[in-house]
This record gives sequence, structure tokens and C-alpha cells, in this order.
Amino acid sequence: MIDPDGSESQVTARYLAADGEAEAGLRPTSLDDFIGQPRVREQLTLVLRGAKLRGGTPDHILLSGPPGLGKTSMAMIVAAELGSALRVTSGPALERAGDLAAMLSNLVEGDVLFIDEIHRIARPAEEMLYLAMEDFRVDVVVGKGPGATSIPLEVAPFTLVGATTRSGALTGPLRDRFGFTAHMDFYEPEELQQILARSARILGVRIAPEASAEIAARSRGTPRIANRLLRRVRDYADVRADGTITPAIAQAALVVYDVDPLGLDRLDRAVLGALVRSFGGGPVGISTLAVAVGEEPATVEEVCEPFLVRAGMVARTPRGRVATAGAWEHLGLVPPVDLVIGGIEVRANEPQLGLFDS
Repeated sequence: MIDPDGSESQVTARYLAADGEAEAGLRPTSLDDFIGQPRVREQLTLVLRGAKLRGGTPDHILLSGPPGLGKTSMAMIVAAELGSALRVTSGPALERAGDLAAMLSNLVEGDVLFIDEIHRIARPAEEMLYLAMEDFRVDVVVGKGPGATSIPLEVAPFTLVGATTRSGALTGPLRDRFGFTAHMDFYEPEELQQILARSARILGVRIAPEASAEIAARSRGTPRIANRLLRRVRDYADVRADGTITPAIAQAALVVYDVDPLGLDRLDRAVLGALVRSFGGGPVGISTLAVAVGEEPATVEEVCEPFLVRAGMVARTPRGRVATAGAWEHLGLVPPVDLVIGGIEVRANEPQLGLFDS
């Protein structure tokens, strides 16, 4: 783990269980406790148990998927299931090959090294990682110019767990060195309800099943968002009620925190409002849309747009962003009878297969 002073320290897989932070305390500690992702859990169980039966270290593991779906929790679970120590760092923190060499040289046999956002690792460190993953050794260059020498250092067998939100940004050589890759999918509302029930027990919150269903429906299929909304609704219930979260309390609290029934927040609705009211539904460029809502283009593109596209409210076309009929209806407006998206005429309430793939 990277300490505040920039140094790297060792933590065990039990570290987060004693962490005072709310998010850490809600993390599952075993594959049996992990809710959702059944295919990934089954595959990972086979990988880990097979390695334990053979008495060796598991293959390197790559976890990909959008933020908040449990990649970090899964890395913690890998270490816990193996009974190994866990070392945590991130891609941006590994700016030089020497940073990685120092970390690798301190590993003990069987350790789990977790690199979050591994696609952002610096190229010199990445090239050193190739040899470490395959042959468990690194070559450290001492000196400069003609007098430079390469000193090989043996590395104890370890398991690398890499997490990325952009698997396409990984280089081919790095991706190919992972023996097991898994993609984390968005969660179903029923799975989020189970997660909320578990989190409520840990936090000591009394919540009605209908209230957890209300929160789950507004969580964008993401456990991190579900747990965050649960804590905010708990605050509302403690301050303005008797501490019990009922459906009415959950709805009132989510109104206060600007989360609508579909999970859209203030910025999401501002983007939709500008797209529909200011630009007639589009098409409009992302930069123009960002100026209209007073945000940076990167914020609109990376924070708002993925969910709006997934919810079927915004379409990305070669000419720009376009509001779908669902966006008009969500804002309480009547969509045009003949809606044109990407140069294709779309009649209201008439599905267009393949239209939103661009």
C-alpha cells in the first residue's frame, strides 16, 4: 500500500476488515460473501483452488470493467483465499522502472501484488513487469552510458492482480501475460438489494425491503453507488425520522440528494436538459454540450455520457450527441413525431436495431 509519504508498505488481506472507512468496512472478505458476478466467481474459484491443490501460485489475474463493480474487493479476496499478504499500488504511482523493481524485490513467495488502473503504468515499468510476470526476475541497470551494467535480480513467485477500467488501453504484450482475465458486468437490481441488505446489517441500519429496492433501482447497477446512497439515506433517516429507512424516507432522501427514479443526478439532467431544450435534441458536439452545462468536456464524456448512453437516452452519432425519445419523455416533454438520429429518421416509440452502435 502507498503511504501518505509516498513509501510502500505491506498489508494483509485482513487489513480492510479493521479499516475505519465506511467503504472498506462494507467490502466482502471471501468469494462466498461476494454477491453478484456468478461467472467470474466460479472461474476464479477454479483458478485459486487448482493452484492450492498443486501447491503453487495462481496465474496472474486481470480484472476489467467500469468503476465501482468490485475489482479491488476481488483482489482483496484473492489474497484472503490464498492466505497471502497483499501489496497494493496503482499504475500512475509506478512512474519509473526503479519504483517497480523496489516493490518486486520485497515480495515474499506467494504474495499477491495488486496494481489498480494498470493501463496507466509507465512504459519502462511495464517492460520490466513483462520479465517479472514470466520468469520471476528483473534486470536492474546500474550506471549510464557505455559503463552501464545490467544486474539480474530474482523475484519470489507471486501473483499479479491487475485492475483496469479501460482494457482496450492495455498493450497486447501486457494483456497476453495474464493467465486469467475476467470482465465485471453491471449488477441487476435484485443483486444490489442483496448487497444493500448486507451493508445495512454491517452498518446497523434498519431498512425495509421496499426501501432497499428503491435505492437499488437508482444505483446505476453499481454497488459502490448503492452503498453510497445507503449511507446518505441513513443520514436523512437519523436526522429527520427515527432512523428506520422506509420507502417514503428513501424517496424523500433521494429527492434531497438530487437522485431521480432512474438514477440520474443533477449533472445528468442538466446535460439532457441542454441537449433537448437548448439544441432541440441535437446533434451537438461534446465540447459545446459541456460549455452549455458549465463543465469540462472530459467530465461530461467520462462521468455522464456512459450511463446516459446505457440508459438509452443519448445516442453517439458521427455528427454529435443526440437525445432519444426516452430523454424527451424523462424530462416530461413530448418528443418530435419524426426524430432524426445520425441522419436516420426515427418514429417515436419505434425501435431501431443497431442505431445506437456508432
